[in-house]
Amino acid sequence: MASFVVGLRRFLGALALLLLAHQAAAAEPPAFVGRSGSKLVVNGSPFLFNGFNAYWLMNVASEDQAKVSKTLSDAAAAGLTVCRTWAFNDGGNPSLQSSPGVYNEKMFQGLDFVVSEAKNHSIRLILSLVNNFKDYGGRSQYVQWARDAGESIQTDDDFYTNAKVKQYYKNHVQKVLTRVNTITKVAYKDDPTILSWELMNEPRCEVDYSGQTVTAWVKEMAAYTKSIDSKHLLQVGFEGFYGNSTPDKIKLYNPNGYQLGTDFITSNQVNEIDYTTIHAYPDIWLQGQSEEARKTFLQQWFSSHWNDSVKVLGKPLVFAEFGKSKTAPGYSQKVRDDFFSYVYDVIYSDAETSGGSFSGGLVWQVMGDGMESYYDGYEVVLSQDSTTTAVIKKQSDAMAALEKRLSGSHH
Repeated sequence: MASFVVGLRRFLGALALLLLAHQAAAAEPPAFVGRSGSKLVVNGSPFLFNGFNAYWLMNVASEDQAKVSKTLSDAAAAGLTVCRTWAFNDGGNPSLQSSPGVYNEKMFQGLDFVVSEAKNHSIRLILSLVNNFKDYGGRSQYVQWARDAGESIQTDDDFYTNAKVKQYYKNHVQKVLTRVNTITKVAYKDDPTILSWELMNEPRCEVDYSGQTVTAWVKEMAAYTKSIDSKHLLQVGFEGFYGNSTPDKIKLYNPNGYQLGTDFITSNQVNEIDYTTIHAYPDIWLQGQSEEARKTFLQQWFSSHWNDSVKVLGKPLVFAEFGKSKTAPGYSQKVRDDFFSYVYDVIYSDAETSGGSFSGGLVWQVMGDGMESYYDGYEVVLSQDSTTTAVIKKQSDAMAALEKRLSGSHH
């Protein structure tokens, strides 16, 4: 009997230790996504993903949290693990920042909810800090604020050079990064749910097509952002247009030879920028051209930027925006599904070939149910668009399996 009691005590002791170990593991926060050379990593192993854009999360969360929860839960069910969304809404009504340095707490709590709820669904966030365009305020709102404060300003491009405007932007960066989440009690800069910061959604500059003005701004703002938060990754937010440092590539790869005041190479060479991004909308960029011509363009756009990211810059590449609009001529659900499949195949094969340097793609864009007022033609409603959701899920599974395989070979 005594030996049975001793045995039972040992067993219960061991069980208690196991339970404690399990609780510790469960309580251990997820690790930050980092970078090792041209790969994104978590705890030293390659990090690959399939992701989505949902720019509206903060806005909707400040009014209707259930819609945000449902969207994130549908996304998680489709295996999506990264979401890109706005951490800005300048000057409008409602706004996050109603005037320089003045913040709407209700809207900020909406963003708190987004971060907390993303964590609950094991989704990491890319948070963008300002818009190039007028939607949600953007550069033009910052410039208007400076004008109202008596600054002499010519165009919206003064956003990149005017000292007062730059200070407004820095103040916003500091405000967001040091925000302590009212739900999780963790400062944003200390929360690994956030994968990275994005300096701006799709920067462009008409007064200087060379890309030098934007690069100077990126240098200053990247160093400033990292001075507050060195734990998180940082990216510019580029579409991928080449600039004056690679004149041959402007002709070869920029759609129709466009220059939009950015330089993919020089801005991404900035030390504090951790990975490169491209966006692609061949329907808009190559209007009137065949689906085949657009696929050829995409293939070249991918391979050129992937090559530059890995060989010239030594940084990972993320395909941060792509989509297929229902308003495009010849649109059908099948056309969209085929386009997504094509994009996903390229991402997967480049990720596989490079051992994970092509980290993943983010479809534009996922919406929850009952969000018709936000529709822009690109919306994918996962609970309704079953064939597209199947295509997305297949890619999520493939990227997860590849990540596992690469992690196995990594150890």
